Amino acid sequence: MRFLISGLGSIGRRHLKNLTALGQSDIVLHRTGKSTLPDDELTKYPAESDLNEAFERWSPDAVIVSNPTALHLEVAIPAAQAGCSLLLEKPISHTLDGVDKLQAALEAGGGNVLVGFQFRFHPGLQHAARLMREHVIGNPISVRAHWGEYLPAWHPWEDYRESYSARRDMGGGVLLTLCHPFDYLRWMFGDVSSLFASAGKFGALDLDVEDTAAVLLSLEGGVIGVVYLDYNQQPASHWLEISGTRGSIRWDNADGAVRWWTTQKREWETYSPGDDFERNTLFLEEMRHFIDVVRGDAQPRCTLQDGIRALKIVLAAKRSAARSARVDLEIG
Repeated sequence: MRFLISGLGSIGRRHLKNLTALGQSDIVLHRTGKSTLPDDELTKYPAESDLNEAFERWSPDAVIVSNPTALHLEVAIPAAQAGCSLLLEKPISHTLDGVDKLQAALEAGGGNVLVGFQFRFHPGLQHAARLMREHVIGNPISVRAHWGEYLPAWHPWEDYRESYSARRDMGGGVLLTLCHPFDYLRWMFGDVSSLFASAGKFGALDLDVEDTAAVLLSLEGGVIGVVYLDYNQQPASHWLEISGTRGSIRWDNADGAVRWWTTQKREWETYSPGDDFERNTLFLEEMRHFIDVVRGDAQPRCTLQDGIRALKIVLAAKRSAARSARVDLEIG
């Protein structure tokens, strides 16, 4: 198989390293020359600056779309037209404009899409989802997801204000950039039927996008959800807490562990991913799965439709915050 990677920032380079770790060596790079990282680790791979020429010259089987959010579809649509399968980083775009063209291109080209919500591959969250399916804590009542990080600490080698996460024109802002909880809550609880959001610039980061957001969700089955996101928190904190009729579940990204308490045992039990677990494990398992998707041995765990649903939630949250009003979403 031949892979083309478009976008060689930190996530694109992570995907490159994981591809090679999994035995893939036929890799071509699509580069615009705007990366703020050094080129040393990339020099041994063929590179193209023109995307159409890259498709014509190299005929890749799969394309990894890891360029800035606002530019995703500029790569994804021609890649789909060329018949490639896609690992499309989250969010799939900053707008729904062009998504229909991507769907049509995929139908014509015959490729498949895995959306890069890597937390679906987290063993701790997978265990929490299993506990939910088995009704270990009874019927779920409410869920809270909290994710706060300090944006200037993400890429210390560059001015954070120039990063795509901080720029409106590149699809930045905390709602789009940290949208993972909207996907994993859908995965665990079902679709969002309505929401109310508050968002804005509350920190001192000099951004033209929101740095903080709180979103109240009405989920299928009557579950109430709250998602809190920010670019300001020090130290970083990312956790999930679920309350049910017969107990509680807690997951913490700091150690990856899940802890649960039930009215039956009345003590905390713990599942830990293991000593060899680290952050890159998620991305490595995601890439392993993508290779299977490209080969035709698996269907994507996170489909384009999942990516569209997550984007619709984010855009609805932006509308709600702008209007100070509840927004209803279609289910299904």
